[in-house]
Amino acid sequence: MENLTEAINNLFQVQDLTGTFSLLDIVLGLSLSFILTALIGFIYKKTHKGTSYTQSYVHTLVLMGMVVCVIMLIVGSNIARAFSLVGALSIIRFRNAVKETRDVGFIFFAMAIGMAMGTKFYLMGIIATAIIILAIMIMSRFDWYARPVKSQILKIQLNNNQDFENLFDDLFVKHTDSSELISVDSVRSGLLTELVYSVTLKQKIKRQEFISAVKKLNGNLNVSLLTGYNSTDL
Repeated sequence: MENLTEAINNLFQVQDLTGTFSLLDIVLGLSLSFILTALIGFIYKKTHKGTSYTQSYVHTLVLMGMVVCVIMLIVGSNIARAFSLVGALSIIRFRNAVKETRDVGFIFFAMAIGMAMGTKFYLMGIIATAIIILAIMIMSRFDWYARPVKSQILKIQLNNNQDFENLFDDLFVKHTDSSELISVDSVRSGLLTELVYSVTLKQKIKRQEFISAVKKLNGNLNVSLLTGYNSTDL
């Protein structure tokens, strides 16, 4: 069998480079990549606070870590092979935009672990995974860097013939700590005008009370107060 393989290789001038890494390197690297990136995916799921969570993204993290491990095994210390792989991978185009900057961090996290496993830095990969996961859990558990005061989006619809320039000034002074007009749009085929404000309600003001006060000024048309938009995906 070995003679037949050698004869085929000589005939077609095929060079098998698999011998540059052992079977143990392949199995150990891929196994550790799977275990560590699966743990990364679990932590991502536990600490995710938005509404854009998808199972396919977590599967991609695990798959990417294992694929990067294989790439690093193939590249090894061969610079020419590294440049050829970069050229081949550069043709890939991703059409889906990443909705959260935090997701980008997890992508690099999984890639770094895959690279560590593929270059046989097993201990460093394991320790790095443990420390980074601990940092993520601490930031998530104690809600680090969260702003104590969150602004909210207020949408108000008015009749086209209604003057809105100073209509809500007194109301905002009484009920909010800050307010800012973001946009003015024409809706319902131009029959109504929609104002979009960023407002920060005073601590003792109830949302229902605020909305009722706005409706008294806009002719009881549609009013919506979007809360929590800073921590969710729209």
